[in-house]
Amino acid sequence: MFRPKVLITKIGLDGHDRGSRIVAAHLRDAGMEVVYTPPWQKIETVVKLAVEEDVDVVGVSSLATDHLIVPKLMDALRAAGMADVAVIIGGIVPDEDEKELLDAGVARVFHPGAALDDIAAFVTEATARVRAARFPAISP
Repeated sequence: MFRPKVLITKIGLDGHDRGSRIVAAHLRDAGMEVVYTPPWQKIETVVKLAVEEDVDVVGVSSLATDHLIVPKLMDALRAAGMADVAVIIGGIVPDEDEKELLDAGVARVFHPGAALDDIAAFVTEATARVRAARFPAISP
């Protein structure tokens, strides 16, 4: 069995990190390798870390409209050769913004109250898709 490698981060000026810490701990306890950043990260920093750590999934927590800069994160990941990374968003995302995020390439948006086990299951499934895209000759 493979261990998903996940980067949990907060971009922009949103400093509310309780939810991201809870999700990071749950994913770690579920057997995943988790790279956690403190709040207030720049997009360039997140992309650099995603490349250096060779993550499968980037999870972005947003409670203060910082999800609106995620399309710029998606562009930066593609420019860095990380188009195959699955990006998930968690937190307060209005319905009208969710479509824009999905259109930008976000794999999934988890709203408040999402079950931690559902997040972990999605990360596992997304990791399998990411690795199949990266390593098609050795994927099941």
